[in-house]
Amino acid sequence: MTGTARDPEPAARAAPGRLVVCPTPIGNLEDVTLRVLAALRDADLIACEDTRRTRVLLDRYGVGAKLVSYHEHNERERAAELVTRMREGRVVALVSDAGMPLVSDPGFVLVQACVAAGLAVEVLPGPSAVLSALVASALPADRWRFVGFLPRRRSDLERVLSAPDTLVAFESPRRLASTLAVLAELHPDRQAAVCRELTKVHEEVVRGSATELAERFAAREPRGEVVLVVGPAEARAPGADIAPALDALRRLIDAGAKPRPAAAVVAELTGVGANALYRALTRPGD
Repeated sequence: MTGTARDPEPAARAAPGRLVVCPTPIGNLEDVTLRVLAALRDADLIACEDTRRTRVLLDRYGVGAKLVSYHEHNERERAAELVTRMREGRVVALVSDAGMPLVSDPGFVLVQACVAAGLAVEVLPGPSAVLSALVASALPADRWRFVGFLPRRRSDLERVLSAPDTLVAFESPRRLASTLAVLAELHPDRQAAVCRELTKVHEEVVRGSATELAERFAAREPRGEVVLVVGPAEARAPGADIAPALDALRRLIDAGAKPRPAAAVVAELTGVGANALYRALTRPGD
């Protein structure tokens, strides 16, 4: 009888645990959701990039959960440990330093390991620098893609920046000026927005053409975290041929019209992008 009375406790502990993915504020600590706070309080263990940064958030809201480091340098070994804990019935909350884990942050290995082990993965909604920047940019959001941090190699950068849809990317403040210079060279009139220090005291959103932004940030290097949003490239109408449009543009310029306004007029009439016309005019060898 005694042994039978004790059976439920080991059985309860043997029940599979789960992983709860918890987005955290990208700047302002008041942006944490009530569901995330409840999940952090209920978790047996919180896996986080930097225990010191996460502790600031937890102390703010009186959460005393146990922390364990989980970052890009220990992902695989730590993921195995955490899966073992969840198989024992523990609930693990996963957070990154800011925003949604896995989105240019650690967590992919752990989520994959949980899915492979048949463990439940619950993802809570919350703050995201990607979505905040996309909306704040005032650029089309019906078709867009996120590319993480922009590549450093010039050829790779040009390929990414030439994507037709709205582009959202993280960029280092030290490389922002050079990236904007490349964008201005490729698409001088393409609309973009530099979103800096989102939700923080010194939040700033600067909108304009690639040329305008390149000139502004060439003069001074920004500080803080930067999200770059680039509007969609001008699409050429099906079957549009640039040669007749370019010829019309040259005739307008010969008659005294300024190149950029003339390119805009010809683009509207022919369906050929104004940027493509202007590039063909100024760089005929391409």
